[in-house]
Amino acid sequence: MKRILYLFIICTSLYTGGCTRPENDPKPNVILIFIDDMGWADLSSFGNTDAQTPNIDRLASEGISFEQFYVNSPICSPSRVAISTGTYPQRWNITSYLARRELNQERGIANWLDPSAPMLARSLHQAGYATGHFGKWHMGGQRDVMNAPHISEYGFDESLTNFEGMGAKLLPLTKDENGDVGRIWEEAEILGEPYTWMQRSEITTGFIDAAMAFMGKASKEQKPFYVNIWPDDVHSPFWPPYEEYGLAKEEGKRGLYLAVLEAMDQQFGKLFKYIQSNDSLRDNTLIVFCSDNGPELGAGSAGALKGYKTHLYEGGIRSSLIVWGPGFMDEKVKGTRNKASVFSAIDVAPSLLAFTGTAAPENTITDGENMLKTMLGESDASRTSPIFYSRPPDRKSFYGFENLPDLAVREGAWKLLCDYDGGRPELYHIVNDPGETHNLADEHAERAKSMIQEVTSWYASMPASQVENQQMTQN
Repeated sequence: MKRILYLFIICTSLYTGGCTRPENDPKPNVILIFIDDMGWADLSSFGNTDAQTPNIDRLASEGISFEQFYVNSPICSPSRVAISTGTYPQRWNITSYLARRELNQERGIANWLDPSAPMLARSLHQAGYATGHFGKWHMGGQRDVMNAPHISEYGFDESLTNFEGMGAKLLPLTKDENGDVGRIWEEAEILGEPYTWMQRSEITTGFIDAAMAFMGKASKEQKPFYVNIWPDDVHSPFWPPYEEYGLAKEEGKRGLYLAVLEAMDQQFGKLFKYIQSNDSLRDNTLIVFCSDNGPELGAGSAGALKGYKTHLYEGGIRSSLIVWGPGFMDEKVKGTRNKASVFSAIDVAPSLLAFTGTAAPENTITDGENMLKTMLGESDASRTSPIFYSRPPDRKSFYGFENLPDLAVREGAWKLLCDYDGGRPELYHIVNDPGETHNLADEHAERAKSMIQEVTSWYASMPASQVENQQMTQN
């Protein structure tokens, strides 16, 4: 306990940019867990009564849960770009999920993230961190995109991914209630070796085992580590352990999803026990846990929030964030819920750079803000700038929603959605109306006008907008 207090006292001003860490004080470790397609209300600590997630809930009971945290896209690839770079994914022309070349071209998006993007991992690697990525990548190297940069080119010492990335892979087999084995992707080997086939229901354990081995090696070498653990098991198709498959299948899509969710939580128990049972890791490791976007229709749940994955409504972009780090949090904030602070995934990179005492490279593009005090429970401040969004270009109508808004902005207590030209505005007092049921655009016309100007100007400044305008001209 004395060591924990010592760390907290001497490092408070470091984390806010004011002091230098003593040379003999070990730098903190960081684990970033990014779940795939998990809804805001899917954890039992966030209100799920249909399934239990006790291992993740324990993180919440020892850390801080945030109810107004946002990712920066309602779909996979751009959301991953945002949290990795601290920038809007529109800057890199990644506005929807990366797929085969022809489809990427049709939608006017890149085939992979530009390796020159300001990666959090690269900055930490240059600062002496051991850096590892374990899990889904989906920022380049998928389907027939076979010449994308290797994950190591983005600042990682080691990686193990799935079908959507370049480098060593775990590829999924399936097994139904009859014991029949199949594959999700028949030609998953096309992106090259090395790869290992294993049951999809066990792949998260495979990623966690590799991550723990990597962390153990870093600890032996007395190096701090930064590790991504990005599982994809709660992304469809849903394959829980085959012993549970038949019963879950009888409950339909939702039943399969919940079985996979609980199995994922069980697998994470192994990682959390590894960290929590080792004093040196427990006292000097920060875990950041959230989802990349909202749930698939009929699978996960966003509770009372409107919309799903691919939507700019709250259900598509609000994420259940948990920050755990007993060695860096005051006792009084452990197990608390922050319902007030508004910030987003682009704020994670600058916050973690501050946390580790790592300077960002000079002249680096950034859209995020340092929210470390909020993440550690020292403040309930929100980011000062608005959070801007554009919808995936191939999702104008989806999941039963027709003619969806193209743009969105969250600013303070307010949220506005509109089309590219500013038309059809929807204005919500999102604190009072998180379900987005009462459009106040007419009642607060001046506010709506101001926010329309902000979001349309922001989008016009993005490279993604220029590509889209060029496509529209050609068509």
